[in-house]
Amino acid sequence: MKYTIFGNTGLRVSQVALGTGNFGTGWGYGADPDVAADIFNAYAEAGGNFIDTADIYQFGQAEALLGDLLKGRREDFVLATKFTNGAEPNANRLVTGNSRKAMIASVEASLKRLKTDRIDIYWAHHPDGITAIEEIVRGFEDLARAGKILYAGLSNFPAWRLSRAVTYAELTHAVPVAAAQFEHSLVHREPEADLFPASLALGLGIVTWSPLGGGMLTGKYRQGEKGRAEGFGGRVFQAENSSQRTQILDTVLAIAAELGVSASQVAIAWAGTHGSVPIIGPRSPTQLKDNLEALSLTLSAEQIQRLDTVSSLGASMASRKPIAWHDDHQTNPVA
Repeated sequence: MKYTIFGNTGLRVSQVALGTGNFGTGWGYGADPDVAADIFNAYAEAGGNFIDTADIYQFGQAEALLGDLLKGRREDFVLATKFTNGAEPNANRLVTGNSRKAMIASVEASLKRLKTDRIDIYWAHHPDGITAIEEIVRGFEDLARAGKILYAGLSNFPAWRLSRAVTYAELTHAVPVAAAQFEHSLVHREPEADLFPASLALGLGIVTWSPLGGGMLTGKYRQGEKGRAEGFGGRVFQAENSSQRTQILDTVLAIAAELGVSASQVAIAWAGTHGSVPIIGPRSPTQLKDNLEALSLTLSAEQIQRLDTVSSLGASMASRKPIAWHDDHQTNPVA
């Protein structure tokens, strides 16, 4: 596992983060505690040190499982969680959304489930359509001063709100908004037009989710598998519903065949060339092993160009350079 400096922070995080949306079965689809433990331990043994979760994941079960798994090794990981949706199917309106009240109630509940005294990166999961960015920033500042969070981040916020939040935090000397999280894959490249440039210009750590397009880019749905197409009620899933998406998947499968690897590995390797930390969200140790093997895969310039061309949003898209990972040569973080 290689490591990269996370934005303008001093954090050295692994080149992929472990997403825990599948930790638990509260949503009727996921991994039971023993399987979740196997996934977590295998990720840690491979050198992974960046854990991404949320209070809503499996209605709190993901955080609770992580609380047990982190016992005795909390300092080996960068622990990130999110608030906005609450941890219950029908959470009270006063503990959902992005208000300071919801933020404080949510962080206290997450800390209990995670069995820790602070969260390393605390994300607002998505805009609630109501709360002003100033209130969100001041709420983060309150939590940082209380020692409950170390870094603040915005997930799934548009670039203009992200920029406003960073600027407002700077002008008011509040805890900096240090990170941005958003969806990005070969079938969802829209962030390259605004969120990537904004995040890089602002010096933010960038985390991207769903590098496999909700599983579409694995090619398994062509074989009749259901997976996330049904498992999460069809959410967080990109359907093969256009000629371009069919061409994208055809190209991914062709390159995978050329290299003798899985389609998943090609898609994850491509996502890792954009300067972000992609989140992988396996539901089994087998899926984790396949995902991690993408880290040793190097796509040629010609293969990257083929993938870029077939998935392009338009010829006007700004050019980019692959990320240079920082290998700090430190001991395995969980050894």
